[in-house]
Amino acid sequence: MLVVGLVGAVLLGLLRLRVDTGVNSVVVPDDPAAVALTEVGSSFGGDPVVVLLESAQPRQLLSGDALPALLKLEGQLARTPDVAAVYGPATVLNQVAGRAQELLAELSGYRDGVRAAAAERVTAEGGTDAAAQAAAAAAVAEFDQRYGTLIVQGLPGGLPTLRNDEFVNSVIFGDGGEPRPQWRFVVPEASAVAVLVRPRQNLDQAGVERLVADVRGAVTASGLDTERVTVSGVPAVAAALGDRVRTEVPLLGGIALLAVGAWFLAVRWTERRHRVLPLAATAVGTVITLGIFGWVDRPLSLGVIAFLPVLIGVGSDFTTYLTTGASRRLVLVVGAATAASFGALAVSPIPTVRDLGVTLAVGISVAVITGVAVTWRRSVPAAAEPEPAHTPAPRGSMRTRIVAGAAAVVLAGAGWFALADLPLRADLQSFAGGLSVVDDAEHVEDLLGSSGEFTILLSGGGAATPEALEWMRAAEEAVITVEGDRLRPIISPPGLLGFLGETPTDGQLTSALRLLPRYLTGSVINSDRSLAVITFGTRLDDAEQLLDLRESVRSVLPPPPAGMQVELTGLPMVAVGSYETISADRYLANVLGIVVAGLVLALGLRKRSDAALAVIAAALATGWGLAAVWVAGIGLTPVTIAIGSLTAAVGCEFTVLAAEAARRNDRSLHRAVLLAAAASATGYAVLMFSKLSVVAQFGLLLAVSVGVAMGSAVFVVWLARISGPAEPLNTVDRDRRLVGVK
Repeated sequence: MLVVGLVGAVLLGLLRLRVDTGVNSVVVPDDPAAVALTEVGSSFGGDPVVVLLESAQPRQLLSGDALPALLKLEGQLARTPDVAAVYGPATVLNQVAGRAQELLAELSGYRDGVRAAAAERVTAEGGTDAAAQAAAAAAVAEFDQRYGTLIVQGLPGGLPTLRNDEFVNSVIFGDGGEPRPQWRFVVPEASAVAVLVRPRQNLDQAGVERLVADVRGAVTASGLDTERVTVSGVPAVAAALGDRVRTEVPLLGGIALLAVGAWFLAVRWTERRHRVLPLAATAVGTVITLGIFGWVDRPLSLGVIAFLPVLIGVGSDFTTYLTTGASRRLVLVVGAATAASFGALAVSPIPTVRDLGVTLAVGISVAVITGVAVTWRRSVPAAAEPEPAHTPAPRGSMRTRIVAGAAAVVLAGAGWFALADLPLRADLQSFAGGLSVVDDAEHVEDLLGSSGEFTILLSGGGAATPEALEWMRAAEEAVITVEGDRLRPIISPPGLLGFLGETPTDGQLTSALRLLPRYLTGSVINSDRSLAVITFGTRLDDAEQLLDLRESVRSVLPPPPAGMQVELTGLPMVAVGSYETISADRYLANVLGIVVAGLVLALGLRKRSDAALAVIAAALATGWGLAAVWVAGIGLTPVTIAIGSLTAAVGCEFTVLAAEAARRNDRSLHRAVLLAAAASATGYAVLMFSKLSVVAQFGLLLAVSVGVAMGSAVFVVWLARISGPAEPLNTVDRDRRLVGVK
């Protein structure tokens, strides 16, 4: 019954698993720019789903025949669950037309009031009806002379309706036939329109995927005559990542199980009936680990793709050692060191990397315990570790060892030194590399001129005052003057209220905000007028260029009005914050895994010199790997930047077991170490089948690092002159040694 209950609990945990591949899983969530982005999203909506509609002919989608269908689509999208706001050309035009009609009605009513007031005044003074009518006509004539020209100039296209092509063209397009700057965020060019669907803030992964699917379905059902439709934006990328994760987790896990299993079945390392024990123990450990995460309701991020192949490859090592007669204590200590090294990734500021480290640490721990359980009857605890035999020193003169050791240290030192200058990518699109949504994003970027929103947030109250408006106008002009080639204005309070001139009064500003549709003003000033945003479009270039852009903008911004604060935010600035944080922790991320693994080994091993050897081997292997990365010009990602911790996870293990095999001159254990290295490398290499370039690169780099770690382990054991009996122990002698019989 206990087993049945455990199985049931694990299955229920698996059913509760959730995946989260949104922006917050790949950036530093507590960075000031990320906090400000959350504040902006709460008031104005999150990063939009961008629907780009392209037509064969210019202005085709803005014609009187197409605009009603486009307006219907935008209205349907606005009513979609979890949508905070929708901005599209049809709604913009409809709001402008409606407000213009209201203004005409107000002017018409005011005109009638002027006529009636003039007539009543003459009548009250005792004038005749004819005199009253004459006074009314004169008053109307004066009104028409004052406001008629203004109305004609303001409405050059005639009656403000969506069916009136002249009205639409006069509002959207300038004299040169190009879209006016303030509308290019919804009309980037004459033959293309964009609809921006902003989701509500903090929408979970399931909600994001549902929203993107609803948007695609609504566009398909709209019946609009388009030449090309592209659905992109950050939510679309996150939805595609989530779908890819669910596809690749079982796929790559299955490939890893077959590939790693082939090693254990093909290599003659133990009796055939026991060759599946490592895989069985790892499979049980994997399922239990995922069940635990389901029960604690912790969503799994992008790192879960790497979890199964890595755990199948690395987690099977410990059952392999136990099956070939390694002492239980030794394997438990080595397994704890491996888990601790993976667990060191938990200090990463990126949730995806943290999740991978914690998941692997738990998985390795469960796999080790499971391996002990399935090999309990075969593994006999040693009463005492055997003393090293007094045998001739291994081959190689002292001079040879000194030269080889010096060369190894120099090469590793060069790699560690190069770590500071290795390029690093830390943005959402780098995680999605290899998916078609990246191509869609690039197409949208080419047409809109931007792929991300750079936002200047003004907060602290009084965002709709003349002082705040004057500051925002000065800030926008300063930014465009310096960075106009990298920042394209999208929408801002000065842009919408430019008709007020440079020094409007409080009354004029209040009247203008009443005059303009709330639909438009609400996109730049929140409801209680405590926040205002100036939004630019920019390209999601590499983080170093965005860092330079941020510092340039900061240097030209004027001091904010008294009592108000300014923050630069938007996804590009969040990416910069993540880049800075990750880059600053480069050495910590690599050293920490080596240190914690060494501490665990030093505390648990009887022969503490092996712990020192393991640390040296891991440091050498990491340095060699970093040197190879520098020579190849590959660069690093938030996952591979902790290559030291990932290399130490297997490098320390190989060193301790290789030293034990050399000390005992045990060919069986030595073969097991080689088999474990092959299994670990295979587990990592399986990740190269992923369509996500960041995952494939991670797999390639770590597969190579396993080989480097194995070579480093053998090299350090040779350098330390560790040797055992001249002849290998036979099975009887090894079993007698294990139980302490002399």
